[in-house]
Amino acid sequence: MSNFRWVICALLFLATTINYMDRQVLSLTWKDFIAPEFHWTDGDYGTITGMFSLFYAIANLFAGKFIDWMGTKKGYLIAIFVWSLGAVLHAGCGWVAMSIEGYDSVAQLGQLTGDAAVAIATISVWLFLSCRLILAVGEAGNFPAAIKATAEYFPKKDRAFSTSIFNSGASVGALAAPATIPLLARAWGWEMAFIIIGCLGFVWMGLWLWLYDKPAKNRRVNQAELNYIEQDNDLAEVQNRQETKEEKTIKMLPFSWAYFIFGIALIILAVFTNPIPLFSPFFWIGILLLNLPYFHYYKFKQTWSFVVGKLMTDGVWWFFLFWAPAYFSDQYGYTSDSGMGIALIFTLYAIVTILSIGGGYLPTYLVDKKGMNPYLGRMRAMLIFACFPVLGLFAQPLGAYSAWWPAILIGLLGAGHQAWSANLFSTIGDMFPKSTIGTIVGLGTMAGGIGSMSINLGSGKFFDWAAAQGGAFTFFGFEGKPAAYMVVFCICAVAYLIGWCIMKALVPKYKPITLDD
Repeated sequence: MSNFRWVICALLFLATTINYMDRQVLSLTWKDFIAPEFHWTDGDYGTITGMFSLFYAIANLFAGKFIDWMGTKKGYLIAIFVWSLGAVLHAGCGWVAMSIEGYDSVAQLGQLTGDAAVAIATISVWLFLSCRLILAVGEAGNFPAAIKATAEYFPKKDRAFSTSIFNSGASVGALAAPATIPLLARAWGWEMAFIIIGCLGFVWMGLWLWLYDKPAKNRRVNQAELNYIEQDNDLAEVQNRQETKEEKTIKMLPFSWAYFIFGIALIILAVFTNPIPLFSPFFWIGILLLNLPYFHYYKFKQTWSFVVGKLMTDGVWWFFLFWAPAYFSDQYGYTSDSGMGIALIFTLYAIVTILSIGGGYLPTYLVDKKGMNPYLGRMRAMLIFACFPVLGLFAQPLGAYSAWWPAILIGLLGAGHQAWSANLFSTIGDMFPKSTIGTIVGLGTMAGGIGSMSINLGSGKFFDWAAAQGGAFTFFGFEGKPAAYMVVFCICAVAYLIGWCIMKALVPKYKPITLDD
C-alpha cells in the first residue's frame, strides 16, 4: 500500500505552520518594535487583535461554503494567496502613516509627542486593521480546506490523529516564530519580518499545485491505499446513495446582498458605538443576519455542539498566542528579542508541539484497543484534555518564583487545547456529510472568532484599566495589571470543562445526520 495520504497531511501541516507564523509576526513585534514607533497602548493592540478575530469570524461564515463550492485544491490556493498578500502588506503601514502625516522618515514617528503622537497611533491602528482584514479573510479558509482534505484522505478512525498532526502546525508555527521573527526584526526591521514570513505562503502554493488531487484521481495513490481510505464505505453504490441522501439533508437559504450588507453595517455600528461590541444588540442582530443563509444547519444539535465547543475554547488559544510575548515582557522584563524572552516562548510552544500530537492518537487507541465508536472515543479523550487548562490557575502565582513556571504551565494548557481542537474538528467528519464539512467548520470557526474577539478586545482594555488602577484593583493577592492577568487566566482555565459539558448535553451519543433528522 502506498502512503501518499501522509504527504498530503504534511502539506496541511506546513500550511498551518505558515498560517500561524503569519499571525504571530505582530504579537512578537508590537510590544518592543512597533509600539514605540506608533505610540500604541495595550488597548490599541487589543483593538487590533480583537477586530482581527471579528474579521476572521465573519469570513468563516463564508469560507467553509467557499471551500465546498470551489473544491479543496482551488479553494486552498486562493485562501493562502490572500492571507500571504495580507501578511506582506503590513510592512508598508509605517511608510503610509509617514506619508499621510507628511513626515520625512519613519524614524521621526517614535519621537513625536502630544497630539501628533495620538494622530500617528490612530492612523497606524487603522492601517494595521486594514491589513489584518485581508489576512483574516485568507486565513479563514485554512481550517475548512484542511479538514475537508483530511476527510478526503483518511478514514474516520485516523482523522483525529492526522488532524492533530496538521493542527500541530499551529504550535510549530508558534514555536518557530519566536526563534526567528524577533531576530529578523532586530536585524532588518519589523517590516522585513512581515515580508519574509509572508512570502513562505507563495512557496507553498507551488507544492500544492504539484502534489494535490483527490485520492481516486491521484496517480500517487494506489488501489490498496484507496481501499484503506474508503474503508468506512461498504460498497461504492451505498456511498453514492448515501451522499445523495445527505446532500438533501442540509440546505442553504438563498443568499441576499441586502441582509449581508445590513448585517455588516450593524456590526460596524456596534464596533463604533460600544467599547466592547459584544455588549451591543446591533452586533448580535448583525451576526444573526449573516447567519440567515445557514438557518437549516442550526436545526441540528450536532451543529450547536461544534459551535459551542469552538466558542468556548478558541479564544483561550488566541489569547495566549497574541499576549504571551507581551506577558513575559510586562511581568518579567524579558523582551521578545532577548535570549530569555525567546527561550521562554520557545519552551512554551515546544511543550505544546510535543504533547499535542500524542493527544490526537488517544481516540485511535480507544477505538482500536477499547472497542469504542469514534465519537465516544473522541469525547472521552476531550474530557481528559479539558482538564489540562485548569493548570493555568497556577501560572501567575508560581510566576512569583520564576518566569519558567508560567511558560511550562501555559505550554501544558496549550497542549491540552491543541489536542482538544484536533478531536473537536474530527467530530464533524463523524456526523456530517463530506459535502458540508467545510461549511460546518466555517460556522464553528466563526463562533471561535467571536470568542477570541471578546477575550482579546476585552483584555486589552482591561489591562489598561487595571494598570491605571494600580493597588486599588486586587484579585487573589495580585494588584493592578498582574491581577488582571490572573482574572483572564481563571477564565481560560474553566472554559474547556464548561464547553465539554454543554457539548455532551447536546449530543450525548453518536448520532450522524440522516434525512430523517
